[in-house]
Amino acid sequence: MLAVSSEFGGGTSDSVSGALVPFLPCAEASVVYPLHHGLKPPISRVSISWARGSSLRISLFKSSSSESDADGEVGGKVLEVRLGGDGEMSDAQWRRIAYGSVSPFALLQSRKNSVAGFSKMQLSPSLYHLEWWEYVMEYSKDIDVLLGNSKPLTARVIGDQQEILKNREAPTSVKAAWELMEIFYADKLSKAWLPERLVDWLADYDSLLSSTQTTVHSKLVEFQSQLIKLQIIEDESTYWEVLASALAVGWLEIVVKLLRLHGSYHLDQIAKREIENGLVEAVAVLVSKMPRMRPEIEAGELGECFKAKPDFMKAWERWRAQVTKLDSSAFWVQCTHRLTRGGLRNMLQIMLGNLNVLCSATYHWIELYISHFLYIRPLTRGLENMYNLAQKCLQLKPTSCPDKLARLLIGILGENTEVVLAECSRGFGPWMVSHAIELLTAESNQAGILLHEERHSLGEISMEELHRLIYAQVLSSHVLTWQIAPIYLASCIKQGMGLLEILLNRQPIQDSKILLKNLEICRLYDLDSVSTNIMKIAGVYHWKHGRKGSGVFWLQQAHDERCLNRIAQQLFDYVGKSISGECFLQWEGLIELLGSESKHAGGLEFLHKYRDLKKSLQHFDHGKTVIAAQEAVESLMSLMKNPSTPQRFWLPLLYDSLKLLSWREQPLLNVSQTNLLLNKLQELSMARLRPDFVEADLPPQALNSVRLALATNLGRAILEEK
Repeated sequence: MLAVSSEFGGGTSDSVSGALVPFLPCAEASVVYPLHHGLKPPISRVSISWARGSSLRISLFKSSSSESDADGEVGGKVLEVRLGGDGEMSDAQWRRIAYGSVSPFALLQSRKNSVAGFSKMQLSPSLYHLEWWEYVMEYSKDIDVLLGNSKPLTARVIGDQQEILKNREAPTSVKAAWELMEIFYADKLSKAWLPERLVDWLADYDSLLSSTQTTVHSKLVEFQSQLIKLQIIEDESTYWEVLASALAVGWLEIVVKLLRLHGSYHLDQIAKREIENGLVEAVAVLVSKMPRMRPEIEAGELGECFKAKPDFMKAWERWRAQVTKLDSSAFWVQCTHRLTRGGLRNMLQIMLGNLNVLCSATYHWIELYISHFLYIRPLTRGLENMYNLAQKCLQLKPTSCPDKLARLLIGILGENTEVVLAECSRGFGPWMVSHAIELLTAESNQAGILLHEERHSLGEISMEELHRLIYAQVLSSHVLTWQIAPIYLASCIKQGMGLLEILLNRQPIQDSKILLKNLEICRLYDLDSVSTNIMKIAGVYHWKHGRKGSGVFWLQQAHDERCLNRIAQQLFDYVGKSISGECFLQWEGLIELLGSESKHAGGLEFLHKYRDLKKSLQHFDHGKTVIAAQEAVESLMSLMKNPSTPQRFWLPLLYDSLKLLSWREQPLLNVSQTNLLLNKLQELSMARLRPDFVEADLPPQALNSVRLALATNLGRAILEEK
């Protein structure tokens, strides 16, 4: 724990000598993280310690001076500061994702083990199953659905005439990063039209890039807020700038939508502005007929789809020829509206791939990067070429604060697995790293070797296992997520099971639900020794806290004979001290739980028989029938004849049965039984002379009362037998 002493507003404190790290208020330092605590100075001490998960607990203590006390404020505040993350999703959302991703992860691990089993048997898994990348894609799609809506805010299907961007669920950077890695690593089918996949990715997630700098999306949002106020839209330069920007990144539906808002389409204007309207419509048609090399185009999207490269190239050349022809048309001279003429010709230059115009129309380097795929190099192949192009776009559109998605994209294009992992960990946390590793190794043998290789510097474990252990540690540190940590620990071959045992042993056993969950996890992973230890701890805990029955139950489940014998001895000693007390009833259930197996010190057989005697005596007291009396006598004689009955209990047993011995109706004991009991009394009288004899807690006249009752019963029994 770090303690910092300081006094604010009063110069340097003279009492900083007791602090671990002295803090000087006058020292200038850059603000790393603003902490809004609401306490007025002076603050005398700051303590920092770890909290749950990846959070720090900051404790602020006010000065104890009378001036600060006069304000009526509390003596300090305790805050939690979360390390990493940008607050994009709440803790509840992260927990939902953590729980939802367990099932896809576990299923993929099971399939991986099956494939490994086929490999050991020298069988080809593809003969019986799908290709491995298809399993990874199924896993990726499950995670992608879990991360949020597949159609976020920048949906390009527009309904309202005045609505450019449709309001839908805001995208998250985690989902954007996941889909980006899926495109490059897992989806084998997308390799042929990788540029088009990136175009779609930017259309969905360009809004996320707006957090660090201006983007096409932010410009569209700004323009949409002004659109309702515009009377003549074509007279606004912003209108043509937005059109050029949307066209540069391939948002064709938005471009056509905006072009149809041009004033020349109004019914009262068509006759006067036929040439102008014809040029606008011609550009709109060219935009809507733009060739796209992709497997399919969704309903409502514009462009012509081509799957084969030769067909696409023919259509591309034909389309470019039409754009060039329109650009050199004589009709531009007849267009009298200057902004319309300039804006439309600027759009034609974008479609012809004019780099200067594309640079002016885009704001972020990724937008310029995507525009190259659309209008300059639509057939770009290979990560090396794509990486070189990205570096060129970075030079043309430098940024002072790189976005985490942009850094991740550069790492992917650079084919540097370690950089990709570092960016995932830095920007998206341990959940992303531990789950994205499956994508990174789907098709790349080099990445698989790098991540699965055991390293001496990591304690003879692989990077894959290291990141899973880190994520499992984060899960284990929270009371609501520790239950799913075993899934990830079990997938770690080297250290996973050992850490799982530590995790289970450290769970609190006070709550029965947590205890049962703990034992269920032990059963699933065959951790019998851990399960036994947990049940022993639970038994001792409940016993010491007064829950005797629960304690005995868990000790029996753990087969802890040593503790059970000690409990039996405690019961034995307790009964020996107060055998006649009514409080014996509270021990009756424990006696039943412990069983009647013979243990040391006479075992519990005596206690069971004594319980039967007490019940018989109760029946005799209530009914006083001959049958009840005979049952009580049989229980008494069974106890007195049994060698497991300790000698110190003889007199208490006979004193409890005094009503039987002196029953007026008839003698209940015959001569031999009475003589046996008298002999027991004689032996007891001799034993009382020993110094180690323990006297029972009985009245002083108990022995004489029992001897008199037995003598009376003997005389009556002799008369009865004659």
